[in-house]
Amino acid sequence: MISSQTRLTGLFGHPVAHSKSPQMHNAAFESVGLDCRYLAFDVAPERLGEAVASIRALQMLGVNVTIPHKVEVIPYLDELSEEARLIGAVNTIVLRDGRLIGYNTDGIGYISALQEETGVTVSGKRVLMLGAGGAARAVAAQMALQGASHLTFVAREAEKLAAHLAHLTQTDGISFAQLQERGADFTAGYDLIVNATPVGMHPHVDAVPMPTEWLREGQLVSDLIYNPRITRFLKEAAARGCSVHGGLGMFIHQGAHSFEMWTGSKAPTDVMRQTVESYL
Repeated sequence: MISSQTRLTGLFGHPVAHSKSPQMHNAAFESVGLDCRYLAFDVAPERLGEAVASIRALQMLGVNVTIPHKVEVIPYLDELSEEARLIGAVNTIVLRDGRLIGYNTDGIGYISALQEETGVTVSGKRVLMLGAGGAARAVAAQMALQGASHLTFVAREAEKLAAHLAHLTQTDGISFAQLQERGADFTAGYDLIVNATPVGMHPHVDAVPMPTEWLREGQLVSDLIYNPRITRFLKEAAARGCSVHGGLGMFIHQGAHSFEMWTGSKAPTDVMRQTVESYL
């Protein structure tokens, strides 16, 4: 039951109708007996500053931030964590002592899920990262910190992100047009291919971020999308003999870190996973 003491958390994104974060977090709050609620707010880019100001005005515990606001939200915050500063993107905001502090739990959430679900570590791996948005930045930075030998970014701002992480590992950046020109001979040189774009996300489930005929048997193909749980990209990769890894585990782990930052309570990750799985 919502009362006058109920504390709000939520999600700022555009769009947000597909998100399962409200179901996941509200089940978690109920499971541990916290008087909190999580709502999804569809925030147009031109209203982002007003939305961030509302966190302080409404005394919310904080919010998650998703596409397309993870980078653009930074100027509206009072402080960034060390990880968020390195990544250059924020997925969690915490209101603490009147200050809005930006964190990023995407990268560590992804790495934890990858190791848990595939047994693969990124140390020594050559990685092709499709996309250079907030999620790509987080995952790539964590990969670099954990010893990936080479990161190639494919995006409009690929070279910028490559330069940002060049002090940690070997990096380079190309456009999707350049990827199209290079084709299968180029993509065959990577151990891990990660889709960090929204291509293939519900409701546009028939789209793929790159031609799947370029994939080779034995590669690990990972998709940060969790709705649908197994994207067309992953289905076709598996059919070509690739190992595949979906985005649900990353979603659970990054959400658990956010939950703990807002509440100071340990996140019930089993409840969070069961809840999301029931909706997918």
